[in-house]
Amino acid sequence: MSKKAELFQRRQRRNRHAIKARASGRLRLSVFRSSKHIYVQVIDDGAGRTLAAASSADEALKGKLKTGADKAAASEVGKLIAVRAIEAGVKEVVFDRGAYMFHGRVKALADAAREGGLSF
Repeated sequence: MSKKAELFQRRQRRNRHAIKARASGRLRLSVFRSSKHIYVQVIDDGAGRTLAAASSADEALKGKLKTGADKAAASEVGKLIAVRAIEAGVKEVVFDRGAYMFHGRVKALADAAREGGLSF
């Protein structure tokens, strides 16, 4: 494994450990960012299942987005995950940014999810 990948996994483990320490029973809003799309899901770690998911590759967003790899797409995905999570009965989550820095697309997604009604 390359040094870059090892450092990425180390940051991810460190962040997940901190999240689990302060989660206090809340579900996890996990973000994955690729070069072409952004994906987000609400995960119940206790039961080991996903309650809601959204991505820029979703059929609901295909016509609206110019590309899946910009802040506008991330904010649309944030609004969509907020709607789907609230439909699933989830209002409070813990934000899991993975190993990504909290800026750019990740921050845009988080802000839109907060505006949509999720609390974290």
